[in-house]
Amino acid sequence: MEYDDKVKNRLKRIEGQVKGILRMMDEGKECKDVITQLSASRAAIDRTIAVVVSSNLIECMEQMDDDDTITQEDLVKEAVDLLVKSR
Repeated sequence: MEYDDKVKNRLKRIEGQVKGILRMMDEGKECKDVITQLSASRAAIDRTIAVVVSSNLIECMEQMDDDDTITQEDLVKEAVDLLVKSR
């Protein structure tokens, strides 16, 4: 699978968030503020996971043909399993 620039940019923003959190810790910021930023980073990661899984699912379904032994239902189940495991 090829990953587009939008997904990579999401991860770069998350990387920036994490660096910001480390800076907050170094500066001794309040726990509540650090946790808020950690939660935002986790939410951004979760959304990125969903984008990657859904993009992959769409790509796999578009490439299917009648000779495939795997069904669309199998692909959807696999995608859901990936999302569940990511949590």
